[in-house]
Amino acid sequence: MFENYSDSSVYLAIVLAPLIGSIIAGIFNTYISRAVAHTVTIAGVGLSFILAVFVFKYFAFDDAQVYNETVYTWLVSDGIRFEIGFLVDNLTSMMLLVVSFVSLMVHLYTIGYMQEDPGYKRFFSYISLFTFSMYMLVMSNNFLQLFFGWEAVGLVSYLLIGFYYQKESAIFANMKAFLVNRVGDFGFILGIAAVLMVFNTLDYADVFSMANSKADLMIEIIPGSQWSMMTLMCILLFIGAMGKSAQVPLHVWLPDSMEGPTPISALIHAATMVTAGIFMVTRMSPLFELSETALSFIMVIGAITALFMGFLGVIQNDIKRVVAYSTLSQLGYMTVALGASAYSAAVFHLMTHAFFKALLFLAAGSVIIGMHHVQDIRQMGGLKKYMPITYWTSLLGTLALIGFPGFSGFFSKDSIIEAVHASHLVGSDFAYYAVLAGVFITALYSLRLFFIVFHGRERMDQHTKAHLKESPWVVTVPLVLLAIPSVIIGGMTISSVLYGDYFSNVVFVQHGHDVLGHLKEEYHGPMAMVLHGVTSAPFFLMVAGIATAWVLYMKRPEWPAKIKNSFGLIYDILDNKYGFDAFNEKVIAGGTRGIGHVLSKFGDIMIIDGFVVNGSAKSVAWFSSIIRQVQTGYLYHYAFAMILGLIGLLALAVF
Repeated sequence: MFENYSDSSVYLAIVLAPLIGSIIAGIFNTYISRAVAHTVTIAGVGLSFILAVFVFKYFAFDDAQVYNETVYTWLVSDGIRFEIGFLVDNLTSMMLLVVSFVSLMVHLYTIGYMQEDPGYKRFFSYISLFTFSMYMLVMSNNFLQLFFGWEAVGLVSYLLIGFYYQKESAIFANMKAFLVNRVGDFGFILGIAAVLMVFNTLDYADVFSMANSKADLMIEIIPGSQWSMMTLMCILLFIGAMGKSAQVPLHVWLPDSMEGPTPISALIHAATMVTAGIFMVTRMSPLFELSETALSFIMVIGAITALFMGFLGVIQNDIKRVVAYSTLSQLGYMTVALGASAYSAAVFHLMTHAFFKALLFLAAGSVIIGMHHVQDIRQMGGLKKYMPITYWTSLLGTLALIGFPGFSGFFSKDSIIEAVHASHLVGSDFAYYAVLAGVFITALYSLRLFFIVFHGRERMDQHTKAHLKESPWVVTVPLVLLAIPSVIIGGMTISSVLYGDYFSNVVFVQHGHDVLGHLKEEYHGPMAMVLHGVTSAPFFLMVAGIATAWVLYMKRPEWPAKIKNSFGLIYDILDNKYGFDAFNEKVIAGGTRGIGHVLSKFGDIMIIDGFVVNGSAKSVAWFSSIIRQVQTGYLYHYAFAMILGLIGLLALAVF
């Protein structure tokens, strides 16, 4: 089976293995033990991972042929085929490897993290179902299956964020995620509808082959105003990506999603689901390349997210929320790369980020275990001597995140910065300075978290301190395994993935937009890039961020409070998250409730109840009372009525 990659059985096995594990752990929940639940789900994901490794090897090293086949036809309507099928190429094989590896690590980690949780088996069922959904998304060869996977990962995310459904805050968070993603998904399905309307097919290959012929198509949405159909289509599709990949202003759900157990933060909200939008835009590059307006829109949205979400990470005190805002910022970097037509750089950062951000989330979970589920970093400190494995793996993940030269994040993040600098699209100057400033902010909040948690004064209570110890091996082994690619994967793969031919037959870039082609001329290998990196602006900004964090949180820990008092207005703006939550809750949600109240008062009570329901009843009663007078029961009345009717018919016939 490993040798015949034109056979759909390999790809069906990758997809169905975690689904079968999820079904067994979920449906037979009450009949199986915890050991059986985690064994079948880990076995399913483990099999998928092994197959994904072989598939990746085949496409990366063995001169692969793209697999693009229909598994079955779901519906044919008016000549349009709605199908389930797989498209497996270099992009898909990379995504399969990343998703399966991170998912496997999270499954193993969950054994230790959730060992005392009463929802243990249900949790394993959910995360395996998520893995299946993500596979369906990244392996799709048409928009129908893409939408299925898109909504499926959203559904499982909803279930996992609200996993502790007894907590009011968890229910609020999962409903918030659900509603915000409905906004993005409304744009997404409109974009898919536009694709169907223009191309009369949902198959990727057919759509992409006809894209150039439809590039100049115009549409009149507002009478007298002509819009580019391609621009409209791409922006609608990207609105879907804004919801899934948490871009401003549809980012508000992701920080609150930390209400779910920590393993899902690593699996869904750091490494996989939130990157679905990045993957989708990369896959749709033949469409997006035909609209510079859409590309500029994407770049500006990403730049705003990268910079301003980073600011919010500086003031957070919940260990998971700091990492969550970091995720938002890094997703902004990927989105900026998409807007600059550096799709390969976006996916490259997606890959490196998946490893070190999953590592940081799982390390945060390890700290939470050690602290007996205390998440406030102000109650931590000095954990280095108690949790050495968590400490060193966290350090490696932090260095990768801030882009320290030689670590994986350095290669991907610096490539994005240089790509944006080389772009000439509208908004590229703003985007360049935003992502450049983001380097300083990233180093500041990352080292702030690291110093406060692992160094300095021990601020935990005596009971917690007395029981502090390193997490069990099922927690620390995934940390070590994730730390390895966090350090080396960038340098190992940049030459082939970013500046080689790995994506040459997957990503389409217009000649005038080929910023990576320009950078390729100046690329002389990973070591040369590291040597150049230590003399560049991002390196000095990173060092400045580290130094600032060290001074503020190690040497002069009293200064942050003074700065907060001196810049109270700015702090309040950041603490209120720029007012997005207040606006959504008071204006959007409040306005919706107000409209609902008005409709209930006047539409339901006055129109429906007053006119339709009660009015109909009264009208029937009145009409019945009139008709009742005709039915007297006297024969001569009926005979007289018949004579009048006959005279009327004769008169009608004569005249």
